[in-house]
Amino acid sequence: MTRSRDNVVPHAKVRSLREAIRKVKFAEVERTDVVVDLQESERARLELLAEELQDIFKEVPEDDDQFSFQIVPGNIPRLWIDITGHVAMGRDKRTYRFLKDTRLGRTVILETPELDDMADCITEYIAERVLERERAVEGDWLSKRLKEPPRAETSVAAVPQQPTQPSVASVPHVRGLWGPFAAFAVGLLVGAALLVGYAWFANPLN
Repeated sequence: MTRSRDNVVPHAKVRSLREAIRKVKFAEVERTDVVVDLQESERARLELLAEELQDIFKEVPEDDDQFSFQIVPGNIPRLWIDITGHVAMGRDKRTYRFLKDTRLGRTVILETPELDDMADCITEYIAERVLERERAVEGDWLSKRLKEPPRAETSVAAVPQQPTQPSVASVPHVRGLWGPFAAFAVGLLVGAALLVGYAWFANPLN
């Protein structure tokens, strides 16, 4: 007797090959802690973190060169995120420590044994740095723009027109009227004197 597929209860958990591979790698790292040098164990754990962040690294804009994204070997292997931030393993070689160098010294951003928590923290850190850079570039562009002299507009309509002042007729000064008036008065007096003199000589009194 065959079962109908409608009667099969689906699994609630979806299997992920990526998660299975990560579990196998973690198991190998656990064995590495006992078998080989501890530095190899630290590097292996940092490589797991780098693989977890691989897709995030690819999404960073190509012109943004502030990030490093590389594991540097040494006495203490480090996964460098940028020039001031890196991830190293703690003394127990199992705890991730996200460290950042500041003007006040080195500070711990996050310390956790969980790979997912560390990956989420670094993702948020990268997003904040990308936004900070974009704001800085925009601020520099705006500052440069404000320093440029304003461009002269060639359009006639764009040239502000000066308001026309109403024309005011010139009013002669009061002192300027006395000259013609005085000449007219003198002329009347001279004319009157000439008439009186003519009448006197024309009809002399005997």
